[in-house]
Amino acid sequence: MKKNITGKGLMLIGSLRKAGITIYQRQGQMVTRSSHSYGRRSNTLSQYDQRQKMRHSIALWKMLRFCEELFFTEGRTAYLNFISLANRLPAVYVTKVLMKDASFLMPGIPVSDGKLPAVKEELGEVNGVSALITDLKYGEWPDYEDLWLYTGVQQVEIGLGLPRARFKMRKVLREEMTPVDGHLALVNEEFADEMKGWALVRVINGRCSPQTIVTRCTLYQQYTTEEARDRATEGYRFITDDSKPESSWEPLEI
Repeated sequence: MKKNITGKGLMLIGSLRKAGITIYQRQGQMVTRSSHSYGRRSNTLSQYDQRQKMRHSIALWKMLRFCEELFFTEGRTAYLNFISLANRLPAVYVTKVLMKDASFLMPGIPVSDGKLPAVKEELGEVNGVSALITDLKYGEWPDYEDLWLYTGVQQVEIGLGLPRARFKMRKVLREEMTPVDGHLALVNEEFADEMKGWALVRVINGRCSPQTIVTRCTLYQQYTTEEARDRATEGYRFITDDSKPESSWEPLEI
């Protein structure tokens, strides 16, 4: 607790935890607000897993937000919408050295969320050439609908060996799409790259479809094992009671 002696008496700046009050000075004025203490931070293994999911979700967002457009329309903000979806991905375990910025390309990374029907897509081949095959019907792509292709790339930066998933996006031209058994596909040898992933998003006047990445990339898998968790938690001390839920909280906007 910090004490300021003024001509008018004693001013306390800090937190009165038992009363749930924080007092501080802003631009010469005393300000009070409610404060909440959640006590000692729990450290069960299950809570550690949840923190790793949140850490990874935030790291993915930092990469995705550099895209030209962000189509997340179902949450209070695009960030919170993304985080709520990305937290459903498997936990990935990295050491403290890599913890802050490591991110991994994996199936299911959300790139959009909206109410338009989702595009079903899979990686395959068309006449021996790698392709992203969709369920979009040939001849039923209206002029007022845009398709955006998101591409994720798994990189490993030199030095620390820091893995990072980077993203870019572009609008798809109509002449790029190839009819395949009455449906549309993007056909290109690029879709054979095992360090990349893709998602097609439908967009109509600001509305979009909910889409996630499809990829053959497997680098992330070696960071989801029990051995990876053992390496990442070396030196941590955990309490044994996994029955107590961690206090609910909401991630800060970044």
